[in-house]
Amino acid sequence: MSKESRDAREVLDLLGVGFGPSNLALAVAVFEHNSAVPERERLRARFLERQPDFGWHRGMLIEDATMQVSFLKDLVTLRNPASDFSFLSYLHEQGRLVDFVNHKTLFPLRVEFHDYFRWAAERVSHLVSYGTEVTGVRPVVVDGRVEYFEVSTRDGVRYAARNLVVATGLVPRLPEGLSASDRVWHNSELLHKVDHVASASRFVVIGAGQSAAETTALLHERFAEAEVCAVFSRYGYTPSDDSPFANRIFDPAAVDEFHGAPREVREQLLAYHANTNYSVVDVELIEDLYRRHYREKVLGRQRLRFLNASRVVETLETDDGVRVTVESLTTRARTVLDADVVVCATGYRPDDVTTLLGEAATLLRRDAAGRPVVTRDYRWLTESDADAAVYVQGGVTEHSHGITSSLLSNNAVRAGEILDSIRGRTLASGSGRVGVTGSDGAEMRAVVGVELAGASEGNELRHVG
Repeated sequence: MSKESRDAREVLDLLGVGFGPSNLALAVAVFEHNSAVPERERLRARFLERQPDFGWHRGMLIEDATMQVSFLKDLVTLRNPASDFSFLSYLHEQGRLVDFVNHKTLFPLRVEFHDYFRWAAERVSHLVSYGTEVTGVRPVVVDGRVEYFEVSTRDGVRYAARNLVVATGLVPRLPEGLSASDRVWHNSELLHKVDHVASASRFVVIGAGQSAAETTALLHERFAEAEVCAVFSRYGYTPSDDSPFANRIFDPAAVDEFHGAPREVREQLLAYHANTNYSVVDVELIEDLYRRHYREKVLGRQRLRFLNASRVVETLETDDGVRVTVESLTTRARTVLDADVVVCATGYRPDDVTTLLGEAATLLRRDAAGRPVVTRDYRWLTESDADAAVYVQGGVTEHSHGITSSLLSNNAVRAGEILDSIRGRTLASGSGRVGVTGSDGAEMRAVVGVELAGASEGNELRHVG
């Protein structure tokens, strides 16, 4: 690359790392803002995504599975009801708006909502670099203050960014002692793996939540001769609480109340309302599985088995399957199951943002429990003076912002709050270009942010409102 082209660097106002629904909602908000203001007020943004194109829980896009969140909680509606990025605008463009209205439901098919996300992502694709994996983030200090972050990618392109918005999503979690293999799957890989199974005599599904129940139902339907054994520690599947008052835990106003509450109150609220999201199942699916189980009892051929109040205590992968030892929590009796495949619907954990941020992570403040100290506008506070800022979206903020952090319910509003924060900082002190010289001929793009105005330190594929 010539010196001239390196010196004429693009100056951005924010750099998003990850491009799932959270940063997609932010990209749409940036696009709408830029379309409505004069050029001098437009924000310059770029989003980096390591996947080759947009994808959201592809492995669980079961054909008849529906969303557990209202279509009104899409990428934009709660932030901007007039937006043409809404789910209703998508339906209109697809020629299905009247059909959907006649359907009389708030809950679209999951495959349909995924297609809506892809439709929106395509409209802002000029803001996204797909197939781009971030490998490191280095703080750059000028006059004793962190002025921006140097972001390196695996393909050698580097960026300099004052405002990073990290939304790298969740990572599948397997039970202790189990590793993923051709015969041991996490449910996030279900549809990618199941088509390669020609026949099977037995499946074991571990887990008590929506994904576990959906996996059990799918395998029971698809493999008509196979036994499907569902193993979970509860006595039975627990219905999700989606009643109107409980659903208020997902309201935007609830985030304000949660963030401002004492730590012990926040922990109580998370415990009280875990049954809106964690290890719970839609009543309709529970009833469907029970009907199947009872029907088989009547017919005298029990293919669908529930090993409740139980846990897996040992697994041994053999040449032709997986030997699973299940122990009853009440009697301590053990059952040995020889399975062709074990599917672990055992949830997710937040991605390790510390590993991603590398050297920059040492600057970020943590509370006594080692969790990020995050302001109300989702900015992770730094230990030292900094003009640069790191914003975080996802499960990493659940302790500070509530149960909606990793869910779709507050996605549109959260994107608007982060955008407003970045805009406020940019307008408060202006923007410009920073001179950063790339090494080894690699391209470096500069991202300029500004001093945060008025932010104060804050307190320490499932059901979503």
